[in-house]
Amino acid sequence: MTLYHAQSSAGSLMIAESRRIAELLLQKPDEAAWSHAIKVENILQKTSPVTAHRQARLIRKRLELVDDEGLKLIAANTTEVSTQMLLLAAIRHSRLLGDFMIDVYRGQLRKLETILDVRQWDAFLHECEQRDPSVLDWTPVTRAKLLQVTLRILAEAKYLESTRGLRMTPPLLHPRVLAYLSSQKDHYAREAMEQLK
Repeated sequence: MTLYHAQSSAGSLMIAESRRIAELLLQKPDEAAWSHAIKVENILQKTSPVTAHRQARLIRKRLELVDDEGLKLIAANTTEVSTQMLLLAAIRHSRLLGDFMIDVYRGQLRKLETILDVRQWDAFLHECEQRDPSVLDWTPVTRAKLLQVTLRILAEAKYLESTRGLRMTPPLLHPRVLAYLSSQKDHYAREAMEQLK
């Protein structure tokens, strides 16, 4: 089994869309109800059915990695809690994202850097190739897209001030998110998210 995949290139956290999908998943829809919500009701409010389907599939894969308590925190809580929970789901879905936050983002914080150095991306992917040779098959376009999405996720989750300046601004985790991580005994995601200098 491969350690890394490139599925995250399909989209960032998509906060508003993910909250709608979380509400839908809490209703335990069968495939007909799921399809109706995405294609007919167009709950993601996309002009293209293809885009709606692709984004819904990615969001669902992420959200299926949290339980109903996690879905409720995403669907019906503050934007801060919802966003941090969506980051947790994205880390569970993408080991690449979690490892980047631990290996690169945290590493730069420890060096007292204030700007994320994206030149480390290629070296990071080279390390990933050692852990999982399937990474060698990723095209330059896929690698560039994964970096772009990773930076957008970090900006959405408030770990970066913006995707332009790349100033690192690690947030404090909300107590409800910390409590959830503790109850789940999810030490890996907590290590990635709790960026203590």
